[in-house]
Parts: sequence; structure tokens; C-alpha cells
Amino acid sequence: MTSWEAGPTAYAGPTSLVPLSRAVPDPLRAAAPLSWLDVMDATIRTCSAHGRAEIANWLTRRRTRMLEPQLRVLVAGAARQGKSQLINAMINATVCGVPDHGGTTVPVVIRHAEIPEAQLIRRDSPGADWTGDAGLRDRIPLAVDALDKAITLAAATLPATAPLHADIGVPRTLLARGLVLIDTPPLTGLPGSEADAVGEARELTTGAGADLVLFTCETGRDLSNAELAVLADLSRLYPALMVVLTKADYSPDWREHLARSREQLTHAGVPATVAAVSSSLRLHAVKAGDQGLNTESGFPDLILHLQRMLAAKPDQLAPAMAAVLSRTVLERLAKPLRAELTAGQTGDATEAVTRLHATQRRLDDLRRCAQRWQNRLSDEVGDLMSDIEHDLRERTRAVLTEVDEFFTTADPAKEWDEFEPWLRDAVEELTRASVTWLAERAQWMARKVADEFPADAGDVLPAQMLAVPDDFGGNAGGLDAPPVASFSPGQKLFIGLKGSYGGVIMFGLATSLAGMSLINPISIGGGALFGGKSVRDEGKALLKRRQAEARTIVQRHVDEIFVRLTKDARDTVRRIQRSLRDHFTAVTEDLQEAVMESLRSAKAAADREVAVREQRTRGIQQELAQLSVLNQQAQALRGGPSPAALAGSAAS
Repeated sequence: MTSWEAGPTAYAGPTSLVPLSRAVPDPLRAAAPLSWLDVMDATIRTCSAHGRAEIANWLTRRRTRMLEPQLRVLVAGAARQGKSQLINAMINATVCGVPDHGGTTVPVVIRHAEIPEAQLIRRDSPGADWTGDAGLRDRIPLAVDALDKAITLAAATLPATAPLHADIGVPRTLLARGLVLIDTPPLTGLPGSEADAVGEARELTTGAGADLVLFTCETGRDLSNAELAVLADLSRLYPALMVVLTKADYSPDWREHLARSREQLTHAGVPATVAAVSSSLRLHAVKAGDQGLNTESGFPDLILHLQRMLAAKPDQLAPAMAAVLSRTVLERLAKPLRAELTAGQTGDATEAVTRLHATQRRLDDLRRCAQRWQNRLSDEVGDLMSDIEHDLRERTRAVLTEVDEFFTTADPAKEWDEFEPWLRDAVEELTRASVTWLAERAQWMARKVADEFPADAGDVLPAQMLAVPDDFGGNAGGLDAPPVASFSPGQKLFIGLKGSYGGVIMFGLATSLAGMSLINPISIGGGALFGGKSVRDEGKALLKRRQAEARTIVQRHVDEIFVRLTKDARDTVRRIQRSLRDHFTAVTEDLQEAVMESLRSAKAAADREVAVREQRTRGIQQELAQLSVLNQQAQALRGGPSPAALAGSAAS
């Protein structure tokens, strides 16, 4: 990199940093005899008169910063574009983090100080200005010998959402003249997406009080569409916009990339100065004391340009910025006025007529809504009756299933006192669950019917919750134990003797073959064995009969409860249906009456609005004419012709 490529310096397009030998217009043209302070004050008063106090306050803060002698240069760009290294190379001090060490995580303001100092500042709010002490709550001192680590550690002690920026002072002649450099975190989404980058860049420049924006882009690639969008947005607020192509030493074709970047900016209508630099060459040149290498790095011309901007701030930069800001604000104020005027001249329907038509449509919607909600209520009630009956049947079936499982092994004669409280609790739990489900389903049904009403009808749900009667299902009551067939000792003896007879005969005949008598110890033992088995079999048969009788009694009892619950559920659903029908009928009548009253009011207001509209049209024309005059005065600050947009609107 031996020389800078000469380029046009007219403000109509991207420029080179090197002044040309021939006389050409300066990027910031000489101020006109008009005072930019007067124009700014008039613009602020106009904003207040138009009810835009927030814009007036914003302009007031910009006016105050424009009067300050310092030139605040905000350096922005995508990640890993050499932004922080550019600042480090410019002042020959490692004050900004580079990607290899984590990069810039919070904005860093670098200013002049007699001795090195650094602090992390937490602001009161994200919108608080960085330029003064007002609104600053915390100042955390930082170690100047390891700023990256110190900033990271200090920021970690504060809430993640706290608005922070670092303030660093270093003894540098370049900064002592009034230059303030501001390093920023990478803009979100760049270089590929502009979704958040445009708003983020504007927020950074506004909060930092920037006078000049320096946008970095790595040499060797074209500016992306998202980056051009960010630059186009910034150019509306900052007349001194600069694009710096970094890492030029890595690209042998940096001159071609420089020319192509200028063409891109010109085609996008972005007036910006374009330069290419190499931070690595600059740092190496400073370390080696090589003036030629320093010149080849491009930084001397870059620093010269910033110094010229600093010197030009009172007489050229401030008027140019006032012209840009005034034009932007006045266009913003004129836009709704032009739209309103155009709507009136093209014969669009008046507000009252529009409201009349809208009210008529709303009335028609209410008539259709009445039919819809009635159909929906009828459908939902039918579904609810079917669902509640199915739900009750499933719950009673689950209880009966548990009863069957219980009496598979349990003896009703012994365990009925334990079983009956469980059955009563199960029935009560079934009733409570059904009541809760029915109440929730009723509320859901009411909301579904209410959804059929227009959104502007508001909350049309009943004020009182739809409740299920307290006597739902009645009292289940207790269940008496089933009659139990007794198995007395006499019966056991009779069954045992009857069963033992066959055993004695069978074992006696078997032992008689061995020469023993029919009645012997073996035959008697076999008889006893068969008698005991007969007693046990008869006991099991009686147990199964008792279990079957218990199941039958419980099933009959649960069936009675099911029938009673089903009847109460149907009656409850019918009561809820009548209640909802009466409520929504009253709501429909009230809405229709309100719409009819609105129709009468809209018709009466239509005649009055015609006269008001004509008077408003004359007022808009006068306001546009005043804005046009103020815009002409603002553009005269830059010595150029004023745009015809406002003038044309006022003339119309």
C-alpha cells in the first residue's frame, strides 16, 4: 500500500481521505449566514407545537452535544472486522478487546487523561446519555493493565440487563485535541441480517452522543445488503459518515475493493468517505519507528481526516448536522400531514361515514352472531349430556372392577365392615369428580359460546360462575352386608362324615388285599383325609356364593347411584343451558341497542365532520407551508438547494 487512490470528494457520493490539489467542494460545505442554532431552536419549537415532545427532547440533547468542543467518533461494524484493533492502532494503546481475547462486550469510550484511568459505568436506564454525570449510578474502577479481563470481571458482578459502558482515559496527543473514540460491541446479525442491526446502530449512536460514525468492514469482501441498510439509516442522521476497510495488508487487491465499495455506496445513495487501512502495519510501524511503513498503513490520512472533522465541527459539521437532523425531523412531521391532506383531497370517506359503515357491519355481525351462538349452545349441550353419561358410566365401571377384584379373594362375612366404608368413599369420590368435571365442562361450554361473539364485544361471560347444585347425586348412604349362609360345626361334622365314608371304604378295600380287615388304621386315616377335604371344598363353595351375592348387591347399589347421578347431571345441564341462554340473549340485546345508538350518533356526526374537515384541510396547508419554509432555511445551512418534497406538499 504505497499511496491512496484519488477519488471525488463532492458530498454527493463516497469520498477519499486525501485532499486533492485542485479546488473542489469540501465534504462539509461552508456554513451559510443563517445560524444553525436558530434553525435547531425553530425545529424544536415546531416539534413541541406538533405534540412531539419526545422528538423535541431528542433534538435538544443533540443540540447540546453539537455545542461541545469534542468530536465523538463511534466505531461500529460486524464481528471480527478489525473494529477494536483499529482503535488500538490509532492511539497505540491496547484499550479495546480483540476477538482473540473475547472481543468487545460492552461499549468503550476512550478519551484523553493525563494519567491512565478506567472505570465501568452503570447507567440508570438504557436510554440515558453517556455524555454527562446525570443518570450515572455506579462507577467501578478498572485495572488499566488488563482492561479486557477487568471489564469482563466487573460486568459479571452486575445484572445481565444492566446498561453498561466503560470509560477509559489515556494520555495521547491525538485525544488531547478533543477527539473521543467509542468502541462498540458487534452489531447483531451483521453482515447477513439487518433485522436488529439498524435499530441497534441507531440506539448506540444516540446514547453515545456520536458526532461522526466510522463503520468498519474487512477488506476483501463487498459490503452486504444488511450493512448498506445500516449505513443508509445512519446517513439520515450523520452527515459525516465514514467506511473504513480494515486488514488491507491481507488483500493484494485492496484498491479494487476500495473502488467497488465506493460504487456500492454511491448506488445505494449513501454519502460516505471510504478508506482502507492496516492496523497490523500501523502497530508494527509504531513499534519499529518506521515512518514509511506508518504512511503505508493508511492511518496518517485517517487521523488527518478525523482532525479535519474536529476542526470543522463548530463551523461546518454542526451546521451540516443541523441541516440533516432538521430535514429528517421535518419530513417526519410532514408525512402524517401530507397523508391526511391527500386523504381529504382524494375524497375518501369521512371518519363519521366510515364509522357509520363499520357500525352497520357490526350490527349485521351481531345478527349473524345470535344465530351462531344459539347453534353452538345447542350443540355443546348435546355433547355435554352424552359425555357426562359416558363419564359416569366409566367411573362406575371402574368402581365395579375394583369390587370384583376385591371379592375375588375377600370373604364378605369377614371383611364387609372394612369394605363398606371404602365403597362409600369411592362413590363419594366418584360424585365429587363428576361434579368437578361437569362444572369445568360447563365453564368451557360458556367460553365456547362467548367466543362466537365479536372480539369488540368485550367479556360477555356470565359474572357468576356456573355452579353445580350442592345436592347433586343425593346421599349415597351405606350398604348393608349381604346375608351370609352359616357353616355350623354340625354341618361341618355331617359333611366330614359323609366325605370320610368313601375314604374308609376305598382304603379298606385296598388294605383287605393285604389280609387286613376293612376297618383298620389306614382306612380310618384315609377316611379322615377325605372328610377334611370335603369340609374344605364345601367351605370354598360357600365363600364363592357369598362373594357372588356381595358382587350382585354392590352392582345393584352402584347402578342405582349411576341412574340417580345421570338424572341429576341431565337436570343440571338443562338448568345451565337455560341460564346461558337467558344470559347471552340479554347480552345480544344490549349489544344491538348499543350499536343502534352508535348508528344514530354516527349519522348525526357526519354532517358536522364535513365542516371540520374543510377547516382542517386549510390548517394542514398552512402547517405544511411553515414546515417547508423551515426546511428551506435548514438546507440553506449546507449551501445546497432544499428538497422540493415539503414545498410541493405545501403548494398543493
